[in-house]
Amino acid sequence: MRRETRGAGPGDGWAAEWLGWRAATRHALYGPEGFYRRPEGPAGHFRTSVHASALFARAVALLLCRVDEALGHPDRLDFVDMAAGRGELAAGVIAALPAEVAARARVHAVEIAARPPGLDPRIEWHAEPPTDVTGLLFANEWLDNVPVEIAEVDSAGVPRLVLVRRDGAERLGEPVTGAEARWLERWWALPGEEGWRAEIGLPRDTAWAEAVGHLRRGLAVAVDYAHTADARPLFGTLTGFREGRETAPVPDGSCDVTAHVALDACVLPGGQVTTQRAALRVLGVTGARPSLVLASTSPAEYVRALASAGEAAELTAPGGFGDFGWLVQPVGIPDPLAEATA
Repeated sequence: MRRETRGAGPGDGWAAEWLGWRAATRHALYGPEGFYRRPEGPAGHFRTSVHASALFARAVALLLCRVDEALGHPDRLDFVDMAAGRGELAAGVIAALPAEVAARARVHAVEIAARPPGLDPRIEWHAEPPTDVTGLLFANEWLDNVPVEIAEVDSAGVPRLVLVRRDGAERLGEPVTGAEARWLERWWALPGEEGWRAEIGLPRDTAWAEAVGHLRRGLAVAVDYAHTADARPLFGTLTGFREGRETAPVPDGSCDVTAHVALDACVLPGGQVTTQRAALRVLGVTGARPSLVLASTSPAEYVRALASAGEAAELTAPGGFGDFGWLVQPVGIPDPLAEATA
């Protein structure tokens, strides 16, 4: 990332205006011409577990069935897909539900972009999450796109806010103070070494608490790139993605701007953090190879099972999707993923 030390020139507009990374990212991702309003959607630029395999949506559908059972099979069962992209997960879940559960399900896709054409008419499209939810609220790779401020330690050992221009040039601003300073002290203590950086996750804690607050009873799950207090990255994780490639995080609307989530800071009372690998194994996605006996008795079935095993292996692989954090937050019910969070 280029570091600029001069002041912005007059009359240059946002191109020359210095903003904190939180405001700059919000504009770049969610403004009128923002990245997440582009017609190709997130799938045009990066691949999530949802895009990797239909097994992921089936596992989430099974989790919804577990929530349904814990709730006592209510007349209305909600599924809320936060940051729904173009509705891929919502469509996959409703297609995978047993007919009896699907008949009672109300599926909500929450996304700032317009409803895509051809989406299953059973899926309700919202700009904000619905209230009074009874069921499962699922946030797959949402929190990493909740914009945050970036802090960097200066030559005197003081954490300062990092300011950025639209072209990606940076400079240091004022010292971090108030609630943001307290968050750093509690969750991401920075040593006094110049250049060390942190992402101040306070807005994500707040966003998650607000999302969980929409649940009357059920389960909320956040799935994301994550780290915990015992292994924070020395220089932060801020990055960009464009057309399937990692790139510099330039807040001009041309790329995704994202940072991993301090998921342990988001946990509310009763919540637990586990890995995607552990959670999906509880939901039947193991990556185990099919028996070779099947190859001789039913070759076509063996080939299908082998392909499914390969997809499952990708979803649960160490160093990849399997290391994603799952924040599991029950509200008024026992934890349906207790085996994974124990």
